[in-house]
Amino acid sequence: MTAAGALLVGGTSSDAGKSLIVAGLCRALARDGVRVAPFKAQNMSNNSALTLDGGEIGRAQALQATACGLLPDTRFNPVLLKPGSDRRSHVIVRGRPYGDVGAADYHARRVELADVVAAELASLRDEFDVVICEGAGSVAEVNLRATDIANMGLARAARIPVLVVTDIDRGGSLAHLFGTLALLEPADQALIAGFVVNKFRGDPSLLAPGLDTIRERTGRPTLGVLPFADDLWIDAEDSLASPVGRRVGGRTAYSGGPRLAVAAIRLPRTSNTTDVEALACEPDVDVTWVDDPSSVRAADLVVLPGSRASVDDLDWLRERGLADAVVERAQSGRPVLGVCGGFQMLSRRIVDSVESGRGAVDGLGLLDVDIEFRTAKTLRRFSGHSRKSVGAGAAAVSGYEIHHGVAVRNGERTWLVDDETGPEGARSGVVAGTHCHGLFEADDFRRDYLLDVARAVGKDAFAPAPGLSTRAVRERQLDAMADLVTTHLDMRAVHRLLAGGAGSMPTVLSWLSGDRTSDHRP
Repeated sequence: MTAAGALLVGGTSSDAGKSLIVAGLCRALARDGVRVAPFKAQNMSNNSALTLDGGEIGRAQALQATACGLLPDTRFNPVLLKPGSDRRSHVIVRGRPYGDVGAADYHARRVELADVVAAELASLRDEFDVVICEGAGSVAEVNLRATDIANMGLARAARIPVLVVTDIDRGGSLAHLFGTLALLEPADQALIAGFVVNKFRGDPSLLAPGLDTIRERTGRPTLGVLPFADDLWIDAEDSLASPVGRRVGGRTAYSGGPRLAVAAIRLPRTSNTTDVEALACEPDVDVTWVDDPSSVRAADLVVLPGSRASVDDLDWLRERGLADAVVERAQSGRPVLGVCGGFQMLSRRIVDSVESGRGAVDGLGLLDVDIEFRTAKTLRRFSGHSRKSVGAGAAAVSGYEIHHGVAVRNGERTWLVDDETGPEGARSGVVAGTHCHGLFEADDFRRDYLLDVARAVGKDAFAPAPGLSTRAVRERQLDAMADLVTTHLDMRAVHRLLAGGAGSMPTVLSWLSGDRTSDHRP
């Protein structure tokens, strides 16, 4: 069987726009009837999702799967690194826990992981017409090149052409493009087919002379200049996409009624930041990432999100005065929500000999719950309802759980009920917590919860948007990504690269650049 066409979208840096462009290409090809799959060999992200078989992959690859019309599959992201500190990460291989390793330990296991990556990519290329691969960080991290399995190491091993994306909104993109290519060794340079400029503001004609210079000096054309699009925000992967002070969400049409202000605390090791995006879908809800006590006190709702290091992030809350602010607002009847690690922080006691190794520590004491960390990781889907009598306003809830901490004692009224495993989470007055991610994508449940919050803060006239579907919002976002890519990227060139692969790179480069010489190095 002939291997499927493949293309790798690499970057000059993290958060350059790789995930967006891969999702856009996947949706655009799928709309044209192409059987396409996403692939990211190695991802470093604390934003993750579950596959149907209970495996764990990067959240961006789950979104890209949706773009393809596919369900999440562990093959789409065979190696996932979830950093718990600056030096160690929890490693997921083929969707399952592989262990906690330091940088030196991890790179020593390159051969084994390279074999896993090669096998999963080969499996996808056997099954699909096209595989759109996403690189990790920068393709020019030459200090890591010997152990690279996600960027040029993958491209060279699988003979895949590469597009390099740069974020021009940060400045210095022309130097980034030239320098990225110049740093690569000749065999890697030979696989770079062209460049893409992302997040450009203004008149493209002003950029044209610079792109002409880059083409003259590198032999590579720029295949697209994508305009800045601030409405594209669903399922952001990189932590750079959720900085303090940033309002989550795109432009929305306000109803003119009361608005709810939601403060999401930006923990140092925040995980699954995408949980608050469903709240931000509501036109009259403003969600902002914060890290100061005054913002916590002022908000209508405070969210403690997930964390890859719950005990360490709890220390951080206390050091910054945020813990006192959270407790004070809860005691004054202002709502607080904890999700996964945030739920654990709201408890009375945490016993953790797994993540932090600290043993027993005091939580914030806002929920009469005891948490104990287990070596075995909980990875499961959640399907059930909110804790009301069925038929008397109970809302259906679905989501997923990814955690080591377990509620071993719950003295509160449970908040949710899983259809298979029973009670989950806890609620005491205005304070609520759960291990369940994706909770607020259940539209009826989200509306019910926001109405409860509004009543608690005296905004009884607040009204969630009737009929709003987070699933529909996500689908519109994916279509917008596809429209952006097809409008501003040279899709004819993309199809030619997919058809020819790296085996015909000299011909492709000559056709793309008009340069008939054989030397395309800077």
